[in-house]
Amino acid sequence: MTSNLKQLKRKALARPDVKAAYDELAGEFAFLDEVLRARAEAGLTQAEVAKRIGTTQSAIARLESAASGHSPSIATLQKYARALGCRVEVRLVKDRRVGAPRSALRAGPRHEESR
Repeated sequence: MTSNLKQLKRKALARPDVKAAYDELAGEFAFLDEVLRARAEAGLTQAEVAKRIGTTQSAIARLESAASGHSPSIATLQKYARALGCRVEVRLVKDRRVGAPRSALRAGPRHEESR
């Protein structure tokens, strides 16, 4: 069965439109994998996490689901992380695939060093 899934994935990713959509979501899926791994390592169920942060199991399910289209706030992610004995780190990482035009980088306010 696994080989069939791998074959299907390989065939689907050979299509440029599918590959582009897949790549676009890669960061989100990596984050969700990390969230699920952290909860598994903490040995907690969704209901247990929900109780710790004062919400419902269904709210935790939405937070952990890519299909929901739900974008939790950083505050919610921090509560979730604390319930697992973790912390949230937010970083901006340069995307090597898409470079910002140099003119966009200079568009912000200019500061004179000679002041």
